[in-house]
Amino acid sequence: MPLRAYKNPRFLNSKDARPIRILSEFLEPLSRFNYFGVKDIIVFFGSARIQSPSVARKKLSGTISKLKKKKRNDYRQSEEYRKARIAVEMSSYYKDAAELAFLMTRWSASLKEKNRFVVATGGGPGIMEAANKGASLAGGRSVGLNIGLPLEQFPNKYISPELNFEFHYFFMRKYWFMYLGKALVAFPGGFGTLDELMELLTLLQTKKIKKKMTVILYGTKFWEHILNFSQLKDYGMIAEEDFNLFKFADTPGEAFKLLKNGLMENYPQRKPI
Repeated sequence: MPLRAYKNPRFLNSKDARPIRILSEFLEPLSRFNYFGVKDIIVFFGSARIQSPSVARKKLSGTISKLKKKKRNDYRQSEEYRKARIAVEMSSYYKDAAELAFLMTRWSASLKEKNRFVVATGGGPGIMEAANKGASLAGGRSVGLNIGLPLEQFPNKYISPELNFEFHYFFMRKYWFMYLGKALVAFPGGFGTLDELMELLTLLQTKKIKKKMTVILYGTKFWEHILNFSQLKDYGMIAEEDFNLFKFADTPGEAFKLLKNGLMENYPQRKPI
């Protein structure tokens, strides 16, 4: 008996079946989001490489001990020490991401409409893990939109199992971030974070996204050092009004207030019937 096409793994994994695989990364998440009543999400972006404070401090201590054993009296001048020290400094963002996700999840649970403004991440380690962890500690659900990569990316243990997704296509993963997202917080990150952030700002700037979105760049010092928006304006590459597309925040409390005010203004809660 010949295999039916939809049961034929050779066909389903072939070049010809790529449209089916793409469509499945739309329909399967759609089915799950509908089933579990997830109406919208608050997206947390940030580096997979940022460690928790305890892990970073432990690695710094180990680095110092190793360098001292090598009789490196000038160990503070070494590149290895510099990287370990910076990792400790950056670990504060892990703590802040967890706290902000905790605040958002606890506030979401107090709303009349349930399953609103659910914390969502890229599903991996670092800042993503921190945000999923914060939501879990607050007793709420959180989403993980994971992507299959050879390095770094693996689902963290704090994602709600029923909302743990694995994508092959980056653009389908991005679609769900943008489609369900009502706000975004960008913590310090690398190429991936910059890619997602710039794409969202472009969509908002060009009004390809017509809904209102609160966008927060968390860590003013980091972002102003990495991205010189003022210079872009001075060179005529962006307009003055483009600065209204995002805000800066430096503490979980400050970011929470901006998110809460933005969400309540843009998406007022319906009164129960």
